[in-house]
Amino acid sequence: MTGADIMQEEINEEATKNNKFNQLAELARGLSHPHRLRIIKILADLPSDNQCMVSSLVDQLPIAQSTVSQHLKVLKETGWIEGRIDGPRVCYCIKEDVFSKYIVELDHLFKRL
Repeated sequence: MTGADIMQEEINEEATKNNKFNQLAELARGLSHPHRLRIIKILADLPSDNQCMVSSLVDQLPIAQSTVSQHLKVLKETGWIEGRIDGPRVCYCIKEDVFSKYIVELDHLFKRL
């Protein structure tokens, strides 16, 4: 292995590490508001085959429908939830394996500190 190969490998490792940090930061951003944490809790408490409409979330939160929609948008952008169109409504659920992915990444991060 040449010096250039070793240098390229180190660059690739650093890029991979930075990408993982960016992904972890995005997941953390999704949880960075109390209402988003509450939405995640509501969705997590649903049976695995069930999904939640925005109106159901609005009924359980002390905020306006437009605010719930904005929080859902952030949760979707950051990888926590996915939405499925059902006629005129959108049904939301937590993305499969997102909790385990987040826990694994946090565990990996803090083991190195």
